[in-house]
Amino acid sequence: MSIDFEKVKNALTDLSGKTAIVTGAARGQGAIEAELLATAGASVLLCDVLEEDGAALAERLTSEGKDVRFLKLDVTSEADWQDALATLRDWTGRLDILVNNAGIINRKIIRDMSVDEWKKVLEVNATGAFIGIKLAAPMMAETGGGSIVNISSNSAFSGHYDPAYTSSKWALRGLTRTAAMEFADDKIRVNAICPGLIVTDLNRNSPHLGPMIEMTPAQRAGEADEVAQLVLFLASDASGFITGEDFVIDGGFTAGAGYRRVAKETGLL
Repeated sequence: MSIDFEKVKNALTDLSGKTAIVTGAARGQGAIEAELLATAGASVLLCDVLEEDGAALAERLTSEGKDVRFLKLDVTSEADWQDALATLRDWTGRLDILVNNAGIINRKIIRDMSVDEWKKVLEVNATGAFIGIKLAAPMMAETGGGSIVNISSNSAFSGHYDPAYTSSKWALRGLTRTAAMEFADDKIRVNAICPGLIVTDLNRNSPHLGPMIEMTPAQRAGEADEVAQLVLFLASDASGFITGEDFVIDGGFTAGAGYRRVAKETGLL
């Protein structure tokens, strides 16, 4: 059997006729993800609470010929999610791709974190994705299914000194598996991407970058476009047999960065 390369290429990169929602799309990693999906031909609803940044991005992408719109969306609000889905019904009449990218962090350890601070992080990062899946899945099912991509973190495989963020990302892994099973009959695939150290304009000068890069086997940070490429793959028809999975993209950090460091320091490597 010969491989039809054009068919493979189209499955990987052509999202023509599909519609996507990307949350947290106004800047950073979410903006890159949204731009790549739009470049691949999808109609993309950019959603964020950052109205000025989101509107500016939508204006730029539209001027470049991409089919995008911006809508203010607080992921913790069921009403905002309903407004987003109503916008899609009037615009394209369908939803094929949902990227639950929106997230916040609070770098406080347990003894310094208030209960309200804990709840806020969990509400945005975990409950926001839950609401999105709950409300978006029925609309996806109407037109034959689709792909949901939850942006978790490699923090979801260990303990970090940011308890609320880490717990929320562990929660996303569980939500991903549960949703994958629940919506399989509707032909909706649900997967999680778990990035490690990804450099954006928001953290490019952060003090933790140096130590993290030193520990990372790849000896560098990742870039937002590398995560976006994985989002594109999971959104595309090329990943049609993949659901309920975690995809770690962290330069080998989770695979055993600590052991590698010990091996280096003791002369084994």
